[in-house]
Amino acid sequence: MMPRSLPADPLMLQEARQTPDAIARQLSENAQAADALAAVLRERRPPYAVTIARGSSDHACTVLKYALETELSLPVASLGPSVHTLYGTRLDLRGALVIAVSQSGASPDVVENVRMARESGALTVALVNVEDSELAHSAEFVLPLRCGEERAVAATKSYLASLTAFLPVIAALGPDDRLRAALDGLPDALRRTLELEDAANALAARYRFAQNLLILARGLHYGVAQEAALKLKETSGIHAEAYSAAEFSHGPKRLLAEGLPLLGFASDDAAWPATEAAYADLREGGADLRTLGPAAGSTLRTPGTGHGLTDTVPSALAFYLFAAHLALGRGLDPDAPPLLSKVTKTR
Repeated sequence: MMPRSLPADPLMLQEARQTPDAIARQLSENAQAADALAAVLRERRPPYAVTIARGSSDHACTVLKYALETELSLPVASLGPSVHTLYGTRLDLRGALVIAVSQSGASPDVVENVRMARESGALTVALVNVEDSELAHSAEFVLPLRCGEERAVAATKSYLASLTAFLPVIAALGPDDRLRAALDGLPDALRRTLELEDAANALAARYRFAQNLLILARGLHYGVAQEAALKLKETSGIHAEAYSAAEFSHGPKRLLAEGLPLLGFASDDAAWPATEAAYADLREGGADLRTLGPAAGSTLRTPGTGHGLTDTVPSALAFYLFAAHLALGRGLDPDAPPLLSKVTKTR
């Protein structure tokens, strides 16, 4: 059997490169809806928030959790969809802010949980790319991702748009204008990130023969590390796992004795001094560690945006460039991962 030829320019890369325009469109077209939702949240003041999502969308929710907690002091929990759909429990979510994230809006368990939450008296919000989906119809408020069609199995622009869709609401409710200013400049920062594709390809070459890879981060970038580990599994078949840089020394560090390489996200925010110290300790112990992010000295340094929350978006985009080129360098088509399809419907 002849080996399958690789695409010269895979959909994963094409769609990742569409991100700056998608985010600019989202920020412009969602402005009125974001302001309306912020006004409702000022009036109703939820005591806590809950997120509902699967896969890449759930990783976006990890970043959203940090956003709501650090900017608005609003505690956030991740809801296990199976508690309702498989165990039949109807949670008491009265007064809560419930945010569901889904590219397709078609997963039955996410839809059913949003319906349950809304019936119980929660304020429900859907971040969804398919605006005429069941999820969009089930939620009280919708913030569309505005990505256009995404055909690659490995989500890129939809994940990145999920990171940003709720940020204008947070900016409207937050204590200062830094986040709003950072959002205004984000599309340009993403365009500058695309100029790093050759550098991302060069970094990927270092991991061409890796079978395992540990991804480290802390704070706002932790949800990006989770997404990075998933993408490496999907597109390159690498057994990658994400760890908090704070938790890594509590047992997982043992894996370094087996020679496993590391990739660390390097933020430029309040988490960086502690993270940098952890990375320095790992390097002193002989760890093979490269870094990606806006912090000075990063192996692949991404453009800063003026705010830690928006910094996560160029970091994730640069990683997608890295991941797609890593797959190609391993002789794999990132658009055709075995056993996977674009939409997964769980119950």
